[in-house]
Amino acid sequence: MSVLILVVDDEPDVTDLFRQQFRRELRAGRFAMAFAHSAAEALEHVTAADGPSLILVFSDINMPGMSGLELLPLVRRARPDVPVILITAYGDPQTREKALASGAAGLLDKPIDFGALRSEIDVRLAAATR
Repeated sequence: MSVLILVVDDEPDVTDLFRQQFRRELRAGRFAMAFAHSAAEALEHVTAADGPSLILVFSDINMPGMSGLELLPLVRRARPDVPVILITAYGDPQTREKALASGAAGLLDKPIDFGALRSEIDVRLAAATR
């Protein structure tokens, strides 16, 4: 089964960072990554029915237009089976509480701990291949 992880962040360098961090996994075909630079673009990926099976969404919270917190319920409504993990530079308790209460599967602080991110991806890959 071909699986897809969607990364949503308005900062273009995040795409390069994720591709670099996961270059071995991407080259090996363990999973594919798609990148959206806005919430609207992310919704296009989420609602697309073709291609690899979407198993996980990582989304920045602070983005122009629609925030990750505003995107979260739209993704959950369109794809309730797909966990959304929010990423923030401001990991205060109120943001964490709001994210989790809104249905986020987790909240990661910036700078991103890619070891923790790999562990989360491993869990989702194992669940997707069962």
